[in-house]
Amino acid sequence: MSSLLKSIGLAAVLAAAALAPALADPVRVGIAAEPYPPFASPDSSGKWTGWEVDLAMAVCAEAKLDCVITPVAWDGIIPALTSSKIDMIAASMSITAEREKTIDFSEKYYNTPTAVAVAKDSDIAATPAGLAGKIIGVQVSTVHEVYVRKHFTDAAEVKVYQTQDEANQDLVAGRIDATQADSIALDAFVQSADGKACCKLAGNVAPDVEVLGPGVGFGLRKGETELKDKLNAAITAIRANGKYDEITKPYFAFDMYGG
Repeated sequence: MSSLLKSIGLAAVLAAAALAPALADPVRVGIAAEPYPPFASPDSSGKWTGWEVDLAMAVCAEAKLDCVITPVAWDGIIPALTSSKIDMIAASMSITAEREKTIDFSEKYYNTPTAVAVAKDSDIAATPAGLAGKIIGVQVSTVHEVYVRKHFTDAAEVKVYQTQDEANQDLVAGRIDATQADSIALDAFVQSADGKACCKLAGNVAPDVEVLGPGVGFGLRKGETELKDKLNAAITAIRANGKYDEITKPYFAFDMYGG
């Protein structure tokens, strides 16, 4: 019996040793490789900073996860997740029923309105009537592209860009009449040097939960229940212990979590 117990004990130790490297592997947090201030942007040294980066790392710390920021092209970020090149997405990805066919989400960690930016001297309103006959720029594979195609059907053209920055620059150059994106990102743009000179916010679009979703969550592979539970618990914890507000205060003077 003693020999049997020793064998079982040795087997358990070996099994734990075999599992240790996998458990110690860092969680690769996928962010969009394209700068998206103030959520995520590389500094002069190439280090990624911003509200969403700070928040993701705080959630990881609370969940006791060893996380590493991993930039991935936006239009390939879901395939990168499903093919295990990254382990979670933290890229202002709205929780939608269409995306949930492919991936899972944590609980939301923020929810802000969607807005339209236009030229400073424009009288365009952020409505179907206001954008009728206009050229609207949107970032590819976003809820904003889906929204514009659904609600602004009388637009003269919907121009699709790989990055929101490209859409913003075409608005500055006068090649489009308007662009739609998250209100925080667009506000950061119109407060920038280029944005102040040319552009303004025309207002928020009408809500559409089916398209825009109930908020932004961490994207996860299907079946990653343990990781999902840890992230959800961590989101709840940092909101309760004040860390969420501490991270938010230097960036925003209002509640990012939303109703």
